[in-house]
Amino acid sequence: MLLRKIRLQVISLKLHFHALQFHSLLSTTPRPGPSIDAFFSDVSALIKKPSWEKNSRLKTLVSHLNPYLVSRIIAYHSGDVTLCLKFFKWVCRQSTYCYDLDSRIELLYLLASDNLYGVLHKVLGLLIKDCCSSQDDIMKVMSAIEDMRGKSGFRINYPCYSVLLMCLAKLDMGLMAFLVFKRMLEDGFAVSGIDYRMVINAFCKNGFVQSAEVFICRILKLGFVLDVYVYTSLVLGNCRAGKLDEALRVFVLMSEEGGCGVNSVTYSIVVHGLCEAGRLHEACKLKEEMTEKGCQPSTRTYTVLIKAMCDKGLINEAFSLLDEMMRKGCKPNVYTYTVLVDMLCREGKIEEANGMFRKMLKDGLCPGIVTYNALINGYCKEGRVVSAFELLGVMERRCCKPNIRTFNELMEGLCTIGRPYQAMELLKNVLQNGLFPSEVTFNILIDGFCRAGPINMAFQILRSMSYLGIEPDHFSYTTLIDSLCKIGKLEQAGVFIALMIKKGISLDEVTLTAFIHGLCKSGKAKSAFLLFEKMVKDGYLTSPHTFNIFLNVLGKEVKLVEENAILAKMVKYGLGPSVVTYTIFVDGLCRAGDINSLLKMLELMKRDGCPPNIYTYTIIINSLRQTGKLEEAQNLCIKMRKAGV
Repeated sequence: MLLRKIRLQVISLKLHFHALQFHSLLSTTPRPGPSIDAFFSDVSALIKKPSWEKNSRLKTLVSHLNPYLVSRIIAYHSGDVTLCLKFFKWVCRQSTYCYDLDSRIELLYLLASDNLYGVLHKVLGLLIKDCCSSQDDIMKVMSAIEDMRGKSGFRINYPCYSVLLMCLAKLDMGLMAFLVFKRMLEDGFAVSGIDYRMVINAFCKNGFVQSAEVFICRILKLGFVLDVYVYTSLVLGNCRAGKLDEALRVFVLMSEEGGCGVNSVTYSIVVHGLCEAGRLHEACKLKEEMTEKGCQPSTRTYTVLIKAMCDKGLINEAFSLLDEMMRKGCKPNVYTYTVLVDMLCREGKIEEANGMFRKMLKDGLCPGIVTYNALINGYCKEGRVVSAFELLGVMERRCCKPNIRTFNELMEGLCTIGRPYQAMELLKNVLQNGLFPSEVTFNILIDGFCRAGPINMAFQILRSMSYLGIEPDHFSYTTLIDSLCKIGKLEQAGVFIALMIKKGISLDEVTLTAFIHGLCKSGKAKSAFLLFEKMVKDGYLTSPHTFNIFLNVLGKEVKLVEENAILAKMVKYGLGPSVVTYTIFVDGLCRAGDINSLLKMLELMKRDGCPPNIYTYTIIINSLRQTGKLEEAQNLCIKMRKAGV
């Protein structure tokens, strides 16, 4: 809440500055001369004609119309509010100066300064309904409303309040909806049942069930009847609060005889709640129950289930559900396609993902930023960075503005193919697009330079984070520690570990394992063992990776007894050996020339459900070849192929 208030204050200051600029413009703008008069006459005459919106000459005249001139034309026609509203809607699409939200807010200030409140109310309602698609957008508009209230005494009317509440509920802004509701009462408006429902819904979307219940008590006292909308909001609120059993209890009450009944939205919310809780089987059964009770699953119902299946890696089941959805005449939406595109990209099936993307376009749907980011990420992971940048071009041509995640994906793609300097150049585009780099952005660059070199550039990026007020995190330091250990600079790595402790950043298994690996590589096995014992004592170990490092060191020195002791300790701490662990053992046995134990180890791997991989087989075949056992090596090659390796 505090962060939201600070953001509101910052936006308010920015808009106040814009308002001062425009008031200054108004005071310094010369009186319209004959050419301006002629311009106004032309525009005024044209917008009075039938089908004026299609007039090509008018489009040319207004293509570079700024907010000040738009406000003059609206003021001239202020007696016809309907025409003014139509002109406002139309000019915002035609004028390059009135396209973005900030320019439209500046236009609000100008209308307020002319006391054109009749038009202003209509324009404001339209702006809230059509242009506020994010929390930042609605906060900008609300800040402007407060600013105009303080300066000119402008008060929004009841329709504007209702639209505002609806928008806040849609954007999951429960506390802000409550504050607007309070202001609405203070302004003396009689609140209707729909306004109460909006506040209840907004609270429930944030999981504030108790606050929603307070409003339900108010509704009952005022004589309003609780309907399916209010009950469905309660189901949603309990799901969002993690109280699935309570949500199911409300759902059952609704379904009982004499209850308000349930609809497709209610079912979809419960299905989603069950999926979130990992109860996919129950969610699928509920979808079947919907159909049996004559309540057809909606696009949202199917999409929620498809996503849950994708998250569990059930690709075939997800596509079967998509087929069922389309057979029943339920069209997939942007989110449905995005879920499938993302899943295919994660599975490395980039061509299938691209095909799904094209199908989406063929169905007349406009991909959103999330869809583009998923596909860009897929291309970058495959090393197809050129294709990713081509998609960025498509995205911009379709007026879908990239966000910081888009650029992070592209930068990571460039770093993956060893081009960190080009990734650094991309930072310019980030700033040109009015975006601010995050710690993720800098971590990508640090990792890129650590892998490709030079490491000094990674240090410079770390310093630049502090200049921009972004604190390096655990990933930033661990990446540098790992790289320093790999090149034998243990003292510098130790300095960064000390810095992490000083800053209160907890050391974890990854950081300490990187340092242990560095100590082992530098021949300081004794120091590594001491640190390892401390890790064991402090309960840092969650994976076999640290054990594998020691096994590798011991295996190279052919210390089989010590290797077995490490393995026993691994099992003692509940960490099952991985294929890497077994492969290290195999390598140690090969160095010792113990071929019989080697072949037994292969059988043990299969029994433990950890079958040998290409590296395991290669080590054994190479050992057999070196000892002159070519026939055994050939037989093992045959077994390897039969095993599908």
